[in-house]
Amino acid sequence: MGVRIVHQDDPQGCADRDYVRVSTSADPNDDTVTLATIQRIVEKPTATLDTNQNWHIKTLVMDQPMTLTDALGLATLYAERKGIPVVYSD
Repeated sequence: MGVRIVHQDDPQGCADRDYVRVSTSADPNDDTVTLATIQRIVEKPTATLDTNQNWHIKTLVMDQPMTLTDALGLATLYAERKGIPVVYSD
């Protein structure tokens, strides 16, 4: 199964119900270092009649020094292993 990587500003607005999100930012103490966060996002329907959806967010990596390329590579490997078809990068 292939994993597609989508660069998108608002992954919560997507139609996918199970995906991996990669976010990067500059280290506030050293602007030459990039910090990456990788999360798995799963939509869980509520048990009530309410139409709102609940999102379960599991953080896999939090603010670790790594390049965007390395973060996307790690997220893609995780997605392939778990059978998740999409990795969103914002």
